[in-house]
Amino acid sequence: MDSTGVPHVLEHTVLCGSQKYPCRDPFFKMLNRSLSTFMNAFTASDYTLYPFSTQNPKDFQNLLSVYLDATFFPCLRELDFWQEGWRLEHENPSDPQTALTFKGVVFNEMKGAFADNERVFSQHLQNLLLPDHTYAVVSGGDPLCIPDLTWKQLRHFHATHYHPSNARFFTYGSFPLEQHLKQIHEEALSKFQKIEPNTAVPPQKPWDKPREFQITCAPDSLAADSSKQTTVSVSFLLPDITDTFEAFTLNLLSSLLIGGPNSPFYKALIESGLGTDFSPDVGYNGHTREAYFSVGLQGMADKDVQTVRDIIDRTLEDVIAKGFEGDRIEALLHKIEIQMKHQSVSFGLALTSYIASCWNHDGDPVELLQLGRHVAQFRQCLKENPKFLQEKVKQYFKNNQHKLTLSMTPDDQYSEKQTQMETEKLKRKVSSLSLEDKQQIYQKGLELQTQQSEAHDASCLPALKVSDIERSIPFTELAVVPAAGDVPVQYCAQPTNGVVYFRAFCSLHSLPPELGPYVPLFCSVLTKLGCGSLDYRQQAQQIELKTGGMSAAPHVLPDNSQLDTYEQGVLCSSFCLDRNLPDMMHLWADIFNSPCFEEEEHFRVLVKMAAQELSNGIPDSGHLYASICASRTLTPAGDLQETFSGMEQVRLMKSIAEMTDITPVLKKLPRIQKYLLNCENMRCSVNATPQQISQTERVVGEFLRSLGQRRVEQEPEPPQVVQKPAPTGLGSSTHSSGSQVLRKLITDPTFRPCQMKTHFLFPFPVNYVGESVRTAPYTDPDHASLKILASLMTAKFLHTEIREKGGAYGGGAKISHNGIFTFYSYRDPRSTETLQAFAEAVDWARSGRFSQQDIDEAKLSVFSHVDAPVAPSSKGMDHFLYGLSDELKQAHREQLFAVHRQGLMDVSDRYLGIGRSPHGLALLGPENMKVANDPSWILR
Repeated sequence: MDSTGVPHVLEHTVLCGSQKYPCRDPFFKMLNRSLSTFMNAFTASDYTLYPFSTQNPKDFQNLLSVYLDATFFPCLRELDFWQEGWRLEHENPSDPQTALTFKGVVFNEMKGAFADNERVFSQHLQNLLLPDHTYAVVSGGDPLCIPDLTWKQLRHFHATHYHPSNARFFTYGSFPLEQHLKQIHEEALSKFQKIEPNTAVPPQKPWDKPREFQITCAPDSLAADSSKQTTVSVSFLLPDITDTFEAFTLNLLSSLLIGGPNSPFYKALIESGLGTDFSPDVGYNGHTREAYFSVGLQGMADKDVQTVRDIIDRTLEDVIAKGFEGDRIEALLHKIEIQMKHQSVSFGLALTSYIASCWNHDGDPVELLQLGRHVAQFRQCLKENPKFLQEKVKQYFKNNQHKLTLSMTPDDQYSEKQTQMETEKLKRKVSSLSLEDKQQIYQKGLELQTQQSEAHDASCLPALKVSDIERSIPFTELAVVPAAGDVPVQYCAQPTNGVVYFRAFCSLHSLPPELGPYVPLFCSVLTKLGCGSLDYRQQAQQIELKTGGMSAAPHVLPDNSQLDTYEQGVLCSSFCLDRNLPDMMHLWADIFNSPCFEEEEHFRVLVKMAAQELSNGIPDSGHLYASICASRTLTPAGDLQETFSGMEQVRLMKSIAEMTDITPVLKKLPRIQKYLLNCENMRCSVNATPQQISQTERVVGEFLRSLGQRRVEQEPEPPQVVQKPAPTGLGSSTHSSGSQVLRKLITDPTFRPCQMKTHFLFPFPVNYVGESVRTAPYTDPDHASLKILASLMTAKFLHTEIREKGGAYGGGAKISHNGIFTFYSYRDPRSTETLQAFAEAVDWARSGRFSQQDIDEAKLSVFSHVDAPVAPSSKGMDHFLYGLSDELKQAHREQLFAVHRQGLMDVSDRYLGIGRSPHGLALLGPENMKVANDPSWILR
């Protein structure tokens, strides 16, 4: 066992061609030959999962066939291993005079993964707490060890692990099971003999005394204060996850210890002011054979490490002495009840992930799913022994010698040291090569380049046809009813399983511009500071006892027919069991009428947590930040989007978190509330079962009437606001009782789009690249052509250039509802070369170097997104938020079907050609000489 990442590289390589489907890269090709709603593969610490889903029975058989053949009978060609895993190759593969360097998709993926300090910490935590077996290594691959993996080792790992005797099969859904079993038997099981796989993970030997370790990481480049960047956590090894009731109990216990502002560790650690947020991987982790619990702080001073350790010990002693309030336990059991009823579109996938670890260690997956039984047993244990949970804390935390204290401090030289180690590794590899080896590497590089550039025959793969796509969409019944005077409320009756979903959209069209940047902060604290007569702890308790959660989020919603018109507002969302609806609406009434903005200490705590979360998220979402920034000067909404959810918001939050006096910021919140939380600018929506609708109408009406008195002085609408009713399409899906959903759209007649190039400097070993272009709005037929074009470019050109040749983990093109067309790349070793690949993609499209088959495949790929399943809780949301009626969606659908070759060439020339339409560029990543020497780039 080692950290070469063999299971992860294998996960990539098996999907590159198999006996029955020997073409190159069947996995990525099937994305365009199927109507799949999900296709992927994941490598965990001790298993690899290959999930897919679709709503079409023929498609299910096709995908099952491809997945079975890929996993059990892959080709595992050496060149595919080179491309996906790692290889030595000349910087320019065509020129043997250029330097040799490491390349490979997994190699760059893992470099990007470990640019995230939270990932570095979590990885070390698992390796050090479970040091005896497979958990001591990095299953995904350590970038410094990946280049030690050989093609022979890869094939050996497949031969010893990928056998039906070592596999588990899981299906979920409404297609008949007999058919799946027959196909799995015929295409895989019948071709093997049963063996005894030697893959069991032995139990970890418990320690006789606690251990301590220190590690280092890169500093946070957005933090002003470098002295407060230490992370520390204390972790305990727990029992085997196959004991399902014990695992259930410890998971609940973990939530009681760390969940929300009423939990003992939140009070003791988060509110101590010593750090910004809990340490990574906090709470119960049941993904390894023996579970573990971890708790600690990040964003703290190194000198406070011992203090934090003392607080953790003291808090556990307190819990053993005092136990937990009955209401907190009830709130948690209520959460389980509502989670069991709430339906998500990825329910099947969530179940798979939920049972995978336990089943992998021969636990009983059916027993694991019997949550109702576990809850009953848990209640019984508490009844028989009121100290049941306190005894667990004593047994597993206080008296547990298998305890790890891990601390991580920033090292200013960290990134340089990583680069240095990689350089030395490369030097050692290169110096051991003979002339013949070097010649072979050059030849192999050319061979790989040729293979990547060739047109591939994918005719061996099964495929759906465009004629398999439904021509029309099922219409959704909606009713729009005015309440409390003239607030439009949209009702959508759906099989919601006894759960009511409520949303309120509050328009921000009259908000003074200087308050705009603080709206996301307002949203993140609105339901967390207390309201009415409840302080923030009591409010959190009520929200947990009575709802499935209450939240608010800023939205910038484009107009469907105009690029320079948009709506801005805040969406408040919540859901509850129908018996709790009056309580939930009473909470909203208190939040709207009397939110508490006086809790300065708790406000500071929330600000620090939000800022920490934002900056921790950058390595995972770099391509999104690049895309938002690239489009900020292309439409009036672009700048607002950057303010609400771009790098500008991250920087603002970091600066607020570091203020000594936070009062001026807190004082802005009541001002935002005045403009936002009133009936004047509001519309609501409810999704519930038909039986619940009349009760819901009554309760929502009462809520709205309670707000009625708080109107802002009636000011005339600013000149740039346009009122636009959502189309209801007479006599069809939306029958409105004389009321309409009115959208208050903002337009800026003086706006002129312009070009901007921005480079955000980060000490990452990889880049995130975005290029955005202003194109056509949703209702324009060109938008449909651009949507098909984005899919076509991604599958037939950009995937090859950016991922296969360039070695980036991901890349492609997409068009958003707002008419912005975006090229992007993710965890990319290149930057300016990728921008060049974007330009070449446009030339490729303009000259029509694609076939009718390519267009049909792009249509399949687009329709798999357009027709993705929608949960009962979200039906009608397109109409409520975007004013998209079923008629508009059907018209867009017909435009998609009608897209043709000439139209694709025309839109790529008209919008994407050089000098045709305003472009914006953005780059997140390390220093870059080409960019630094080009005065047209702004460095941030």
